[in-house]
Amino acid sequence: MKEMAKGMLGGTVRPDIAFSDVRGADYDAVVIAGGTGSKVYLWDDKELRRVVREAHRQNKVVAAVCLSPVVLARAGCLDGKKEATVYPDPSAVRELKTAGARYVDRSVVVSGNVVTARDPQSAEAFARAVAGLLGRY
Repeated sequence: MKEMAKGMLGGTVRPDIAFSDVRGADYDAVVIAGGTGSKVYLWDDKELRRVVREAHRQNKVVAAVCLSPVVLARAGCLDGKKEATVYPDPSAVRELKTAGARYVDRSVVVSGNVVTARDPQSAEAFARAVAGLLGRY
């Protein structure tokens, strides 16, 4: 779906590509933005989970911030991870634990090729962690 997307602060963007047309193998990383819309639009998106699983299986970087680490959890990327973080919403924390990760209330957690970040204040550290895994920082 390539409908106009609206952020929680009112910004809008038209996506360049639908999840159904994305192949995780074509990218060095899959990075998922967060925000309140994540629960509504991303948590249950099967195509997004497919992209994330495909990238993760090929040892690509997979990363998510705020409420979006739940997508990584539902895609199976957090199973066996020692630690992961997410915005401290009870349902999001429960999702991480159910997926086999140990939830920690930290700004950013890097576990292998998986990066999770807690909140908007973590954005810069999150970006640096992703860039570091890509060898660009």
